Amino acid sequence: MKLKQSVSLKTGIIGSIILALCCFTPILVVLLGGLGLFAVVGYLDLALFPALAFFIGLTMFALWQQSRR
Repeated sequence: MKLKQSVSLKTGIIGSIILALCCFTPILVVLLGGLGLFAVVGYLDLALFPALAFFIGLTMFALWQQSRR
């Protein structure tokens, strides 16, 4: 069980950091603009914010599980 909690915690933290960088910096805007997919930029919030909430929730759940032990 401890290995699964460790993987959940690492996944949550890494996912949160990557999505926070994509949400709060223009990394995806520049990347998509360079690829000619600038029309997709308007829809990024529809995918990024729920994913960020999921990874933050996963991190909080893993920390809660870890503190219970």
